[in-house]
Amino acid sequence: MMILRTTDTSPFGRKTRMAALHLGLMDRIVIEPADALEEDSALRRENPLGKMPVLTLENGQRIYDSRVILEHFDHLAGGGRLIPNDWNERLAVLTAQALADGVMDAAVLIVYEARHRPAELHHQPWLDYQRGKIERALAWLAIAPPDPRQVNVGTISTACMLGYLDWRKQVDWRKTTPSLVDWLTAFRVAAPAFDATKASGA
Repeated sequence: MMILRTTDTSPFGRKTRMAALHLGLMDRIVIEPADALEEDSALRRENPLGKMPVLTLENGQRIYDSRVILEHFDHLAGGGRLIPNDWNERLAVLTAQALADGVMDAAVLIVYEARHRPAELHHQPWLDYQRGKIERALAWLAIAPPDPRQVNVGTISTACMLGYLDWRKQVDWRKTTPSLVDWLTAFRVAAPAFDATKASGA
């Protein structure tokens, strides 16, 4: 069995859980909890960066981050399922994944600022900088979103990004980019794994 160390609330962990469920790999995976803040946590021992998710393979090899794990899952499923073999299509879905991952990085940093720094130490220009990344990316995505009928690393990442913004509300994306509301609705039909991996209370 493979061991996936993550939390239900991590958007990057959700990517991996979604992919595994979509590809029919969940019966080969045990999900173990992760704690990014605990000094002597299993997460830090398995990934020196202390970031989730981490996947331990059957041979004991550990791989991270979510992008590498999704590529491994695609390989296990025969290839070409989440990452197209055609080079131009491959570049398009990998770029879509990079955009969504960048938004999630910025969104997580905003959450961490509120959670781990006293209010008097919050630096508004820095928070505005992170929100600017999110807003620019959403505006860009609204103009040319990926096909919501396709389930690949780009659309999975995009959906997890929107789900995380829905939960943490770093920006009001449903108001500013309403076309993406329709996009997510269409993707949920193509990928039931999205709803199946929603965190409790999210």
